[in-house]
Amino acid sequence: MGCAPSLYCPPGRCYDYCNMEQKLREALARRQKQTITDGKRLSSAVLLPIYYKEGQCYILFTRRTEKVKEHKGQISFPGGARQDGESLRETALRESREEINLSPADVEVLGELDDTVTVVSNFIVTPFVGVIPWPNDLKADGWETDEIIEAPIAALLDSREDKKEVSEGKPVTSYFYHYGGRVIWGATARILHQFLELYARAMKS
Repeated sequence: MGCAPSLYCPPGRCYDYCNMEQKLREALARRQKQTITDGKRLSSAVLLPIYYKEGQCYILFTRRTEKVKEHKGQISFPGGARQDGESLRETALRESREEINLSPADVEVLGELDDTVTVVSNFIVTPFVGVIPWPNDLKADGWETDEIIEAPIAALLDSREDKKEVSEGKPVTSYFYHYGGRVIWGATARILHQFLELYARAMKS
C-alpha cells in the first residue's frame, strides 16, 4: 500500500509517520523470527495495530468479555484461533474484523514478532504488527470484545513492571504494563514487550 497520506498520515506529520513506519518495517525484516512448533498446542494469531493520533503513536488493545471461554476480562490484541485453510496472517485480519470491525483493507502489515504461548489455554500465538488509519470506524462486537483501548507508546514504555516467576517448572520473567488503571499481563504483555523493545531500538537508528 505504501504510506498514503489519505489513509495513514496525520495532517502535517506525514514525514514523521512514514519515517516511523519505514524504520519498523526494516527492523522487523532484519530480525530472525522465533517460531514455535508444538503439535499439542493450537495455532492462533493476533494483530498489534499501531496508528498516529494527536502527534503520538498509539497501540490498540481490546478487553475481552466475560462471555468467552478463555481469558475472560483480560486485555489482549484482536485475534484468535486459526481456521482450516487460512494462513496465520489471514487469521489475525479476520479476527480483527470480527472483533472490532477493522477492515483487512485498512491494515498494512509490517511484519511478525516471535511466537509465544498461552500457558492455560494452550495456544501458540503468532503476532503481526500492522499500521491502520485513524480515525477509524471501529466497534467492539460485544461477544468476544467488550472494549477498545487506546494507549500511547510513550506511556507504555514507562509503565513496565517485571516479576520473576516459575512457569512449567522453569524460571521466567513476567511483564506487567500499567495504563489507565488497567494491567496488561500474560501473553499480551510478552508480545507488547517484544514490540516495545524493537520500537525503541528502531527509533534510535
